[in-house]
Amino acid sequence: MLIAGALVLVGVTVFLLLQPVIAQQEAPMGESDTEPSEAQFRKRVSLLQLRDAEYEFAMGKLGEEDYQALRNEISAEALEAIRAEEAEVVEGRARPGGSEGLADAELEAEIASVRARLSGGVFCSSCGHPNPAGSRFCGDCGSSIWIPDSPTDA
Repeated sequence: MLIAGALVLVGVTVFLLLQPVIAQQEAPMGESDTEPSEAQFRKRVSLLQLRDAEYEFAMGKLGEEDYQALRNEISAEALEAIRAEEAEVVEGRARPGGSEGLADAELEAEIASVRARLSGGVFCSSCGHPNPAGSRFCGDCGSSIWIPDSPTDA
């Protein structure tokens, strides 16, 4: 019985090790577009640490002085990471998977879309959002768009 159990365990282990090869799964050798940048990762980790520290203080696991010291340290790290992420966005190094990193083609398509709405569309009187021609409601705030039917309506 012991030998049968050992053989089953070996069989399961071999299967789990060979399953990615059999399924022809590939691991990327370089960086993926969906991976966060170093600054985005540091920002996320710092904000999670800050949340955990606040939780531990609220639960009474941390004293006031320890909490303040930890909070100041983590806040400084988070602020540094946020500034580094903003610098990446300004330099155009941020990846599309990040919160601010649009690819150039996507950015150009967005600009072209806005220009098309501006040239032939109408603006919302409530929020100023440009909408395509013939729109009855604002695509941003949902309010009704008033378009005069004739010159006497003005």
